[in-house]
Amino acid sequence: MSTPWDEPLPFAKLIGLELTAVTPEKVEASLKMREEVCTRPAVMHGGAIMALADTLGAIATVANLPAGVGTTTIESKTNFFGAIPMGQTARAECTPLHRGRTTMVWQTRVMREDGKVAAIVTQTQLVLPAG
Repeated sequence: MSTPWDEPLPFAKLIGLELTAVTPEKVEASLKMREEVCTRPAVMHGGAIMALADTLGAIATVANLPAGVGTTTIESKTNFFGAIPMGQTARAECTPLHRGRTTMVWQTRVMREDGKVAAIVTQTQLVLPAG
């Protein structure tokens, strides 16, 4: 059975996001640090980290919705704890805090290769009715 994430999503493909697991309970992905997603001095740009988390939260919501129902992000908050240096791969895990009929809230932990948390993102997804 085909799923919406069998083919890379256009923006996810642009930033180099690689999905490693998708279930209704958890979405996991990685993002290799490279020149296109860095700032100076050669660390991953905060916007790239936020884009990684936003994409995972949207995918997690879709994984919990019936066919034909959509979603959009309505709120996102990011706490940064440490930089991800050039050459490393960020690993992210998105899990639910709330899965309701009209909204879902997800928390994405973004980790460095050494296992330290680089950022935690909490986002709220609005569930859009079919049609």
